[in-house]
Amino acid sequence: MIISILRSDTNTPQTYTLEDKETTLLHALTHIKATQDATLTFTAGCRASVCGTCAVRVNGKEQLSCAYKVQDGDVIEPLNYHPVLRDLKVDKNQAKETLLKSSAWLQSFTEASLTPKDEKQSERQTDCILCDSCYSACPVYAVMPDFLGPFALTRTYRYATDKREGNAKAIIDNIQSNGVWDCTLCGECTLACPKGIDPKMDIMMLRGESLQYGHTDPSFATQSFGEPSFGFDPNSGF
Repeated sequence: MIISILRSDTNTPQTYTLEDKETTLLHALTHIKATQDATLTFTAGCRASVCGTCAVRVNGKEQLSCAYKVQDGDVIEPLNYHPVLRDLKVDKNQAKETLLKSSAWLQSFTEASLTPKDEKQSERQTDCILCDSCYSACPVYAVMPDFLGPFALTRTYRYATDKREGNAKAIIDNIQSNGVWDCTLCGECTLACPKGIDPKMDIMMLRGESLQYGHTDPSFATQSFGEPSFGFDPNSGF
């Protein structure tokens, strides 16, 4: 089988031939580097879909290299919206800074007894491995580089709804700008997550939390319902 890998030095895909058998992409990349091209650069860690280090894009979709099974004709590229260090290796620091901007941690700890139901509420969000797949899949970054993004907002939801958080309002207040209202709810982040997390739903829930703390969608302030810009005259009848 033949796969193509985007090379950073030429910014063009380079083709490699592999034995026609089932194998993971990570194993294929390791084989290529060991036997065909020692200059090929990529990242890997746990090799068990736990650390999130090996995420790349395959045929335009985010995948973990250690889990994805290579197919003939695959096109491999680095993650979107990340500075490329070399080939498939990217700098994830910029993406991780969204966690700092969103203050996604307990702001004011208070003692609270958690029930199994409470633990279940944030169990899925806690499974995030920070692979940046949702960040790479999010179309908002193409027009808004300062957007907090899916995994930061999922982490925000995890702590804002924690019964041990004594100042949830501080967390909610901090995601109003470049945050919860700027998501298009397209669901690409949910589709990209290798751990089955649903950032889209988390963001929708955060919008509900925002309303409870007195925030509103800023786009409503610029809308004029019933005006000609909506394409109809409310007084014209049907």
